[in-house]
Amino acid sequence: MNIISGDRIVVTGATSFLGSHVMPALKNAFPQAEIIGLCSRDYDLTKEPQVVRLFEDLKPDCLIHLAAYVGGILANRDFPADFFHRNALMTTLVFHYAAVYKTRKMIFPMGGCSYPHDAKSPISEDQMWNGYPQSESAGYSMAKKMGIVASISYRKQYGLNSVVLVPGNLYGEYDNYHREHSHVIPAMIRRYFEATQNGLPEVQMWGSGKPTRDFVYAGDVGALFPWFVENYDSSEIINISSGTRTSIRELAETIKKHTGYSGEIKWDASKPDGQIDKIFDVSRLKALGLSCNTSLDEGLRRTVAWFAGNYHKEGAIRL
Repeated sequence: MNIISGDRIVVTGATSFLGSHVMPALKNAFPQAEIIGLCSRDYDLTKEPQVVRLFEDLKPDCLIHLAAYVGGILANRDFPADFFHRNALMTTLVFHYAAVYKTRKMIFPMGGCSYPHDAKSPISEDQMWNGYPQSESAGYSMAKKMGIVASISYRKQYGLNSVVLVPGNLYGEYDNYHREHSHVIPAMIRRYFEATQNGLPEVQMWGSGKPTRDFVYAGDVGALFPWFVENYDSSEIINISSGTRTSIRELAETIKKHTGYSGEIKWDASKPDGQIDKIFDVSRLKALGLSCNTSLDEGLRRTVAWFAGNYHKEGAIRL
């Protein structure tokens, strides 16, 4: 899709974690376009009349659908029907009306959690349909996974040019730092930061620290969205991640360094480790000439600095 002067790019979930990185990338790449960011206060995308109203009001040339109902592993475990219901509605309604209103391009990201729970690392895109996702987050994961089916179906019947991206384990500025509903990196950052403030002699971590994960800086992911708007026109999914292995123990030590925490790390081996190795295959991304190159050390330095600078600002961080 060639973005020309006056084109309107609408971003749902613009104030979300990923949206906060995508919006500046779009504005920088497409100064000739009108970039409109939306949040849940503007339209409730689980309600069909409001989805219709969005397309009637804004008539997007390009729609980047980041809006989702998200939570941590505990919330996903305790409220799986809520996560399935709300995300399935959003996925279904937004794809349908993007097609009906002849939106020229649509970008839809989904999580790597939608891959089968026993997918073999490095996880390639062709493993997506080989099994069921991790049971704790399956309600959310399967609702988002239906975006792949929607992309293929609406391309075939309506000619909707939609792209499905699969970011890896995102981290960075603007993340969710809630005590019970955050992912591993923001949870660790907050734990170290508050342990330093409170003079605690040790910080406890779950498991052995041996599992390995593939973390990707959200700024790198956001920066790639303009390329996919202009250059990729397929429903074949693309992993967007670093493709590098980091052990949870190494992660804990690196975050400790950047927060300046001087106490001890205690590992509770009685707690589960989860999947031992989960790395994304980024061959398809690299074949397009793209990559996510911010090192974990540099990305964590930026993230910790942002968190420390915003910790005491009311409303800046979800605590």
